[in-house]
Amino acid sequence: MNVEVRRPTIAIVGGGFSGAAVAYHLARLGGPIKVIIYEPRALLGAGLAYGASDPNHRTNVPAAKMSLIPGDEGHFLRWINETGAISDDPDVIGGDGFAYPRRSVFGRYMNEQVRPFVESGAVEHVREPVTAIEKQGNRWTVRSTNTSAHADFVIIATTHPEPRIPSPLLSALEGDPRLIADATLPDALASVQNNDRLLIVGSGLTMADIVATLDAQGHYGKITAISRRGLRSKTHAKSPQEPFGDFSDPLPKSASELLRRTRETIRRAAAQGIPWQAVIDAVRAQAQRFWPALPVAEQRRIVRHLRPYWDVHRFRIAPQPEAIIQKRVNAGVLQFVAASIESLEASTSELEVVLRISKSHRRLARTVDRIILATGPNHGGILSTQPFLKSLSQDGFIHADSLGLGIACDAQGRTIDAQGRPDQSLWIAGPLARAAVGELMGLPQISEFAARVANNVFEAAREYA
Repeated sequence: MNVEVRRPTIAIVGGGFSGAAVAYHLARLGGPIKVIIYEPRALLGAGLAYGASDPNHRTNVPAAKMSLIPGDEGHFLRWINETGAISDDPDVIGGDGFAYPRRSVFGRYMNEQVRPFVESGAVEHVREPVTAIEKQGNRWTVRSTNTSAHADFVIIATTHPEPRIPSPLLSALEGDPRLIADATLPDALASVQNNDRLLIVGSGLTMADIVATLDAQGHYGKITAISRRGLRSKTHAKSPQEPFGDFSDPLPKSASELLRRTRETIRRAAAQGIPWQAVIDAVRAQAQRFWPALPVAEQRRIVRHLRPYWDVHRFRIAPQPEAIIQKRVNAGVLQFVAASIESLEASTSELEVVLRISKSHRRLARTVDRIILATGPNHGGILSTQPFLKSLSQDGFIHADSLGLGIACDAQGRTIDAQGRPDQSLWIAGPLARAAVGELMGLPQISEFAARVANNVFEAAREYA
């Protein structure tokens, strides 16, 4: 008598880059598994970052450094050359000579890699949001809008949470269309008039996207961009550079040691004509080795004191939006200020904002027509953003990590429950795992971690079967 062996089912919640990459690697591994991915969008792999159609939003790193497949850095660029995906984009080449495609191009690339597995049935795409995840015995029940499925393993690969609205704005402008709280939504900036005076809260890459879109719309009004330190994203090196420096032998034991060694290595690199970008790339590449070895107190110090400086050096701006920003700064219509909002008075015609200058008792008044948030995702509040995460937290299956960056898990991606135990059946993929890994916001690291989670879950499924 033939006995049919039940295939372990792996459910992936979220089909942006992280979730689609995990599904891709699982499907390539093959074997007696069933993969279900939950993503309302039609294109798997595009997600929030690469699903937008705004042609003014470009990848922030050259195409030659973006890839779904770890160890094959040129995979995306070869796909571009084979498909002619950037042939209709006259501005794709930046001032440094590298290609910075529209982000939607990378979304199409991702979808084309995953789609054959969907068409073959190796991956099932459920175009519905997940509403609940419940543990029943040794298995999970995943409920979406109109369906439910049993799974042996669940991988959480949800999108970034929305930005947190600063309290002065929330109390004065809740429900007011003059506050644009999420500029990533389609046509979020369409109502901005060309002569509107704007306050943008945030001065990183999201701000750069906003300014690029507004510039293309013909906006010429004055813009004030604020952040606590007034830092702007740095630019790329003018030529390709190999990572420079060793930050894993010996491992740094404190935040101050890491900072000291980074500064010393930058000075050493400069003496050899090597730009600072190569040193930051070395820190990024080696973070997965030294970060887990740091005491939690030192990790907290890094997140609290060094992270803003890390972000502007690590997440660099593409030449095209940088040129737009510099043009506006030179024209005197874009100003960066290290400040926070102290108070706000809203009349029917305009918004009177008082800014508190950082590390100062000075105040700066601005009269604006609209305020746009560009503060980045509120990762610390992730568990309250979706009902299934909230219920998993209430049931003790997951909890926030100790650094306020996402969900607690180990370096392999296994969630850590309320009792501190790793769960072999519930996993995290993507930036929400970065407290355990260190550097997990850049695409190369997300890609590597997605492959690691896929391999780990696949091995666990083989043992299960």
